Amino acid sequence: MQAIIFDHPGDAEVLQLAEVADLQPQAGELLIRVHATAVNRADILQRRGMYPAPAGASEILGLEIAGEVIDHGAGVTAPALGTRICALLPGGGYAQQVVIPAALAMPIPDSLSYEQAAAIPEVWMTAYDNLFNWGRLSAGERLLVHGGSSGIGTAAIQLAGWRGAEVIITAGSEQKIERCRELGAVAGINYRTENWPERLQELTDHQGVDVVLDMLGGSYFNANLASLRVGGRLVIIATMGGAQTELDLRTLMLKRLTVCGTTLRARPIAAKAALTQQMLQDVLPRFADGTFTPVIEAVFDLAEASAAHRLLESSQHVGKIVLRVG
Repeated sequence: MQAIIFDHPGDAEVLQLAEVADLQPQAGELLIRVHATAVNRADILQRRGMYPAPAGASEILGLEIAGEVIDHGAGVTAPALGTRICALLPGGGYAQQVVIPAALAMPIPDSLSYEQAAAIPEVWMTAYDNLFNWGRLSAGERLLVHGGSSGIGTAAIQLAGWRGAEVIITAGSEQKIERCRELGAVAGINYRTENWPERLQELTDHQGVDVVLDMLGGSYFNANLASLRVGGRLVIIATMGGAQTELDLRTLMLKRLTVCGTTLRARPIAAKAALTQQMLQDVLPRFADGTFTPVIEAVFDLAEASAAHRLLESSQHVGKIVLRVG
């Protein structure tokens, strides 16, 4: 089969299309013919040598796929051969085939193409898990999403609105803010031209927000704490602004705040399977009925993976960047 590989860490140009060995499903697994995958920040970091694949995972990039079941491992009879599925992966998506635990397969709604379905697993599972399982966001609360125009941001806006929460986002341009408004955000702050903590206080009548979904980490940490109401929750899912910070513990104590950080890639299969069930119950039906929509900036062919990476690194996109595998 063909796959995107790289021989050494580097810029996007190290990615190359090559022939690699075909795969065979083991007990409890499905063999999937991949029709589309998507590009994530984790792929960029892995390509640069900064985020190795978890032990036992494929060294091939790619954390999500959409495709069809073409073989079963021992003990597996469903989904049936030919079923269109999408799934979360620890790696291996930039290839014509993947093997996945059967418990992670999510049937694709008939209304979605493979390209649309490939834009769902990583960001929608991440957003759902962090907003509701960790952030405990509920109806009537207020959410701040940093990077609202990102893949995770565009998913979080829709999920929070569905749950009955009010969403404020930060983004780097007025065009991105407007796109987030179209998805349901009530307000946006341009962090390039505005002092976002001050503007947030103005927008909330100095009440702050109940939950912050943050991808910046250290550089935004204390401003995020200051932006939370009493009893608020800060959920950190990336450290694009640095992994180190200083904390005055009195802030946590006086406002009774909760701070948590999560990653999804290295979790046990059982934990991912439980989250998959939540997706099947709460999220996938909402794509079928039109409540949710995957937001896609561009679709590239697999051989154009370098160009897809350059677009993601430019931050000139809204939503997801997809690779068509064929």
